[in-house]
Amino acid sequence: MFSPEVVQVIPHEDYTVEILFQDGKIVLYDAKPLTKKGVFTVLADKNFFLTRCTVMNHTLAWDLSGNYEPSECLDLDPDVLYSIQ
Repeated sequence: MFSPEVVQVIPHEDYTVEILFQDGKIVLYDAKPLTKKGVFTVLADKNFFLTRCTVMNHTLAWDLSGNYEPSECLDLDPDVLYSIQ
């Protein structure tokens, strides 16, 4: 069974993120709505959004601690991200 894995992310000033998967698929994810939801409101800080955006746990994530600790991040389901058209 195929499990999508994110290999690269590129955040942009407009709160979108280009996501590259291991099979070559690229999606553009609009993260702006997340900035108003629960634990994700920290992403409203544009500097945090841009500088802490990374790949962790094989998916799009934001490093909360600054130490790239996989258990200390906000990450999104790679299956959901892969399904974006």
